[in-house]
Order: sequence, then C-alpha cells, then structure tokens
Amino acid sequence: MRALSLMIAAAASMILAASCGQSGKKSEKNAETTDSKTLVAYFSATGTTEAIAKTLAGVTGGTLYEIKPEVKYTAEDLDWTVKTSRSTVEMQDKSSRPAIVKDLEDVSKYDTIYIGFPVWWYTAPTIINTFLEAYDFSGKTVIFFATSGGSTIDKANEEFKAAYPKINWKAGKTLNGASEEDIKTWVASLQ
Repeated sequence: MRALSLMIAAAASMILAASCGQSGKKSEKNAETTDSKTLVAYFSATGTTEAIAKTLAGVTGGTLYEIKPEVKYTAEDLDWTVKTSRSTVEMQDKSSRPAIVKDLEDVSKYDTIYIGFPVWWYTAPTIINTFLEAYDFSGKTVIFFATSGGSTIDKANEEFKAAYPKINWKAGKTLNGASEEDIKTWVASLQ
C-alpha cells in the first residue's frame, strides 16, 4: 500500500512538473507571437541603453529592435574628448547620416514607436536621424527614451519634433538607472 502511495505521489509530481513546463513554453511562445502594435527600437553603443530598452519592451509587450550601424562603433570612435573621433565628427555635422542595417520589416503594423539612444552632445546621435528617415513613421506616435552621463533628453525632444513634423511626438524621458517599476509608471503616464 505504501509503495502504491509513493507511485501515485511520484506520478502526480511528474504531471505537475510537465504541466508547469508546458505553461512555461506557452508563455514563451505567446511572447514571440504577440500582436503588439508597439515597437521598442534602440541604438546602444555600450549596452546601457539596450538594458533599458529590454525592460521597456517587457513592460509594453512591444517588439524589441536594435538600430545597428553598418560599421560598429569602437571605443576610439566614442571618445568624445578627441575632436577627430567618429562620434565627434558625426555630431559636429548635422547632415551626417551614419549607415544602418536596414532590416526592420513592416513598420506599418506599429502604432507606437519608442526610440532609445545614449545622449551625445545634448541630443540624439545622428544615427537616429538615419533610422527616422529610413522608414515612414508619418502619423505614428514616437516617444524617445535615453540614457546619459549627465544631460537630459529635452534638446532631442525639441529638435526632432521640429525636424520631423509628420510624426506624432510625445515628450520622451531620460531613464538613467530606471527600474522596471519606474518604467511602468512612466509608460502609464503617457496614456
């Protein structure tokens, strides 16, 4: 009798474990096949903005997309103290449009687009202009988010609203060290 009880308990444990495993697989599958109309696009030179973008995509249920330069930035490229570094040269030339890997499919399915970046010289890196000009975001709601060593996102909000008037802009926010709860609160405030 005791052996039968142990077998029943073992069988119940296996069924419970199997069902938990299946529900885990379902939620992963659902996350992959979400019908969200939100895109979380980001450019991250060092990984800081990427971490925030991943959290934001989780909070919004949005599709995560990396804005990738055709030529990756090296540490030397990012040294803003050197007047001839790639980032300095790009930021000094407002017409600079660094080439990107253009692999975002079907932008038309997104209604809300969050675009993240590190603040460079008090605004967005010029690669963000490249991204905005590579796809048609007319009539879509676009919201910036940024990371920065000490600057705000205010100048980027103003400059891009003036430069791209066909986009429905909502004021973005600098999210340095933001927790998931901070991001949830911010996203809720945008509704």
